[in-house]
Amino acid sequence: MTKQVRAWQRMLSGRRLDLLDPSPLDIEIEDIAHGLARVARWNGQTKGAHAFSVAQHCVVVERLAVELSPSGLTREARLMALLHDGPEYVVGDLISPFKAAVGISYKSLELKLMAAIHLRFGLPPKPPAALEKLFKRADLLSAYHEATQLAGFEVDEAKKIFGAPPAALKTPRLTPLPTAEAQALFLERFRKLSV
Repeated sequence: MTKQVRAWQRMLSGRRLDLLDPSPLDIEIEDIAHGLARVARWNGQTKGAHAFSVAQHCVVVERLAVELSPSGLTREARLMALLHDGPEYVVGDLISPFKAAVGISYKSLELKLMAAIHLRFGLPPKPPAALEKLFKRADLLSAYHEATQLAGFEVDEAKKIFGAPPAALKTPRLTPLPTAEAQALFLERFRKLSV
């Protein structure tokens, strides 16, 4: 008899999340915030006493998406921007070069988790293409600022990799927060957008 491989993770909320077939019913925002606040961007290769967490990154991306959208964003769109890296609370933050090496199966897992997260919070399983493009631009802008302020990149190198930020855009000041503060920041933003 072949032993079945376990493909679920127990969350601190008590939920048991099946990674291969995630159910929206097994997703809690507190688990997401807890996990994202403990996942380091740049594999932890950043300046400061604390890692710059994915939770902080998500808050920055949501703010940048709003700034990039001249006509404004709906509450729903802002919530999708905040949750754009939601699956990383379970799978971690693989750096882009590693994601490319892992391939399509990893992306498929990420997309399933994202759809379940969106459904859990009353969002469409997949953002419209225009919003995905906006979120990707905001994500790259956040990466540019993280790279130059925290990860030791020279400005010219960051511009080549992530693109130059628009001159009119406010430059966010990035300070890595302790885990509990990053978690609270993410939850506060989520709750403001969920009313």
